[in-house]
Amino acid sequence: MTTPRVLAFAGSLRAGSYNRKLLRIAASCAREAGGDVTELDLRDYPLPVFDEDLEARDGMPDSGQRLKDMFLGHGGLILSCPEYNSSITAALKNALDWVSRQAPGEPAFAPFAGKVVGLLSASPGALGGLRGLVHVRAILGNLQMVVLPQQVAVVRAHEAFTEEGGLRDAKVGELVRSLATAVVRSTERLAG
Repeated sequence: MTTPRVLAFAGSLRAGSYNRKLLRIAASCAREAGGDVTELDLRDYPLPVFDEDLEARDGMPDSGQRLKDMFLGHGGLILSCPEYNSSITAALKNALDWVSRQAPGEPAFAPFAGKVVGLLSASPGALGGLRGLVHVRAILGNLQMVVLPQQVAVVRAHEAFTEEGGLRDAKVGELVRSLATAVVRSTERLAG
């Protein structure tokens, strides 16, 4: 059986992002569970705001194609999502919009369809970004991804991490480990 390939990234561009910290922990847990994990940073894939006129004139931006190729090359996804104004970040939505563009002869939703995704969030607030995850879940479900029912929302994120980058609360750490393991195991089952 082949090793399940999992793509992991945060929907934030901020250098000190709590979601990027949380993502690193989840990616490490997925590796420990046997996944071949690729972490990426959306800042390495700068994209213009999606515009069909721009796409018709210039085609898919190089960074958009590189990002799409990353999605196509992985069977699972771990996504840590900040909540901006009770919803998804513009950077994450824009990335998904570009990646979803269908190339000639390509099946609809090829980068997404039937692939497993586990969702996390971290926020200084009392809900940990849960309101934003509702929107992310709906978007990814419409892109035909298998969104795992379990999710992790880290509350009071400004106090949640140790100086070394771990989580202070062991119970939250176990929830992250469980989610990351579920992504790896589910990706493995669906690929088999």
